[in-house]
Amino acid sequence: MVESEAQGRLPGMEPVSIVDIGSNSVRLVIYEGLNRAPTMLFNEKVMCGLGKGLAQTGNMDAQSVERALTALKRFRALATQARSRTMFAIATAAAREARNGPEFIRQAELILGQKVRVLSGEEEAHFSALGIVSGYFDADGIVGDLGGGSLELVDVRGKGHGTGLTTPLGGLRLSEFSGGSLSKAANHTRKLLRGVDFLKEGEGRTFYAVGGTWRALAKLHMELRNYPLHMVQDYRLGLDDAMVFLDEVIRNKEQKEPAYQSVSRSRRALLPFGAVAMREVLAEMKPSRISFSQQGVREGYLYSLLQEAEKAQDPLLSAARELAVLRARSPEHARELATWTGEMMPAFGIRETVEEGRYRQAACLLADISWRAHPDYRGLQALNLIAHGAFIGITHPGRAYIALANYYRFEGLSDDHETDELSTIATPRLLELAKLLGGLLRVAYVFSASMPGIVRHLRFEAPKIPQSGLDLEFVVPHEYSAFSGERIEGRLQQLSKLTGKKLAFRFE
Repeated sequence: MVESEAQGRLPGMEPVSIVDIGSNSVRLVIYEGLNRAPTMLFNEKVMCGLGKGLAQTGNMDAQSVERALTALKRFRALATQARSRTMFAIATAAAREARNGPEFIRQAELILGQKVRVLSGEEEAHFSALGIVSGYFDADGIVGDLGGGSLELVDVRGKGHGTGLTTPLGGLRLSEFSGGSLSKAANHTRKLLRGVDFLKEGEGRTFYAVGGTWRALAKLHMELRNYPLHMVQDYRLGLDDAMVFLDEVIRNKEQKEPAYQSVSRSRRALLPFGAVAMREVLAEMKPSRISFSQQGVREGYLYSLLQEAEKAQDPLLSAARELAVLRARSPEHARELATWTGEMMPAFGIRETVEEGRYRQAACLLADISWRAHPDYRGLQALNLIAHGAFIGITHPGRAYIALANYYRFEGLSDDHETDELSTIATPRLLELAKLLGGLLRVAYVFSASMPGIVRHLRFEAPKIPQSGLDLEFVVPHEYSAFSGERIEGRLQQLSKLTGKKLAFRFE
């Protein structure tokens, strides 16, 4: 078969599939390849409800099993069609607890032509923790992964984590156990969580919320609060705000507000029980904030398969470098800018934090990904590609910083209506840095014709003659003097106006 001639895929990557057989849903995700920040090629789930009735009967429901096996047949065909020769399959609470679980797994393996790894509760918590490790920069807090049949809890610090604990508090199980009574569900959850001693160690830290029902709560909160960036990964709420919201969801049984339409019909019935479970965890833990995660067991499992050198990579910078290779005129020029802007920041009185430095480097790596757009729309395309990109290892304010810096790089250093929404997400500090970086990029791109080899020879430094009245000089080697002109002078003066520093060329 003739393969596609498309150049929009990374060279040397072979698609990898993972099948996740959960208590509520069965899902297939096909990734471009196994790397530090894998890009999703295809994603499909079927809400089978394998855990329905399990607590009462001890078995997975026969209709649910049949529906899941039918879905798996399609998943195998889809993986083959996507040219995925490597498949991983995992199963969680329902399959490991049901009496008919072993027979179901046997049939699933025959269909998939692949061994299915049935995760223990401790293993499920382990891979949930790795999902957070893989998706966050320096994670620190308690991970909670709410599935249909169980809730896994584990303490994460940096790249390490404690021993995980599984509890029978999945959304589907909680709903059935309580007979639909939210007060009974709350009392039952509270009783079980009292035995989780390490929850107390999460006080003042972050609670990382994993799982489809909790992601649905994040989407609902965004809709109810008119949040401008519908991106679940690292969507954050303060504790007080979260508790108020969860109480709203628990009280609102009718779900009549239009915002509830943002949640799939199959998820809505479990939202109040997901809210109960989260509220009781938060009441016991008392974190400073809640961060919703798109990353979970699947991503943690794939992360565990990487070499140690790959695990050590920064996922944001890794993804930005890959996108530069796919879309920039010169990835080498982008890498030069990532280094050069870091060297220039101190000249303008900026001392970056480690996280700010990461964002600046990513912004430089992504600074030319919209060059193929019409010149009038390059800034807007860059803004949208970055703001809505599937990046991990980044906060929402950081995402806004990177997107805005690249918008300013094309459109100038003044705000307009296109920047209004993202500007509300970025902090004042990040807005200041975005404009400064945008100003530096405007100078560098015009001077270098967007090609490598020159920028690293340029610098801003204190004036050679202190009495000159200048604050900084833009020092250019004589061999590049022909690159000077009215346009670059104009960009330099825009930067001067932005920073309040008097700037001028110096050739040497």
